[in-house]
Amino acid sequence: MACMEKPAFVSALALSILMSACATQGSTRSAAPTAEYDGLLFDDFDYADTAALAGGGWIVRDKPGHPGLEGARWGPGTVAPLADPAEPRNRLLRLAARTDGTAAGTSHAQICHQRKYLEGTYAARVRFADAPASGPDGDVVVQTFYTASPLRHDFDPEYSEMDWEYLPNGGWGDPQTRIYGVTWQTVQLNPWKAFNQAHQEFRSLDGWHTLVMQAMHGKTRFFIDGIQVAQHGGRNYPVVPMAISFNLWFSPGGLLPGANAARLYRQDIDWVFHARNRQLSPQQIDAEVDLLRKAGMRRVDSVPPSGLPSDCDL
Repeated sequence: MACMEKPAFVSALALSILMSACATQGSTRSAAPTAEYDGLLFDDFDYADTAALAGGGWIVRDKPGHPGLEGARWGPGTVAPLADPAEPRNRLLRLAARTDGTAAGTSHAQICHQRKYLEGTYAARVRFADAPASGPDGDVVVQTFYTASPLRHDFDPEYSEMDWEYLPNGGWGDPQTRIYGVTWQTVQLNPWKAFNQAHQEFRSLDGWHTLVMQAMHGKTRFFIDGIQVAQHGGRNYPVVPMAISFNLWFSPGGLLPGANAARLYRQDIDWVFHARNRQLSPQQIDAEVDLLRKAGMRRVDSVPPSGLPSDCDL
């Protein structure tokens, strides 16, 4: 695409970024658009190593706690940038979760961006896996893309969360492979009692997919590969700023019975996108991401800070 060509669907914000990039075309860089525009997050995960993630506003979780197995660890060795095996010029972020059937031998993976996101459009291109990269299959493993605020106490009225949760081996009382699109009102963790609205797609999603969540005008909408699959509303709508997160974890009570061989599960992320206070279609998102990538804009973050603490522990 020529530097100044404008494809269909592209917003003034994305076009302004491209125009800025044209002045210094040929380098890979991080950038922010001009001051008259705000409210865009795009991260292509073009990082050399894990330490560089912090410069993009990301936190690699190292705190114990919900979700997953009690006593399992989070942290070092669970998140890593890498070259895309299918396209060496591209880079990915990989989450890795391991277990040998014991809590002490289990590690979960999670990465969170700053807590400053509320209404608008969220999207990510992720690769789910129906089977472990190594070891026996069958654990109840959960692969996700979601937004969440802290749960200050049981049934916190300001709790906000929107989820994509993929269960390739089933679980939670149902053995079927499925993905959930969930919008939350509030929850109590122990004993578990949740108030939310959920949609389930009963099919395999092994491989690459683009997942979209919209939160605008009191409604949340969920799309898989350009197709809307759910709409929620009412009390199940986010009310406070959230962090954008991805995690990969084993469900308590869901480890493969009788297996003590080590197994490794992976989830890859190609890019993540958020348009603040804009309701974009999947086609508009694809066009903006394509424009940003062709302009060499690997990271753009013009979403205003919220001033809230950015923890990564839920």
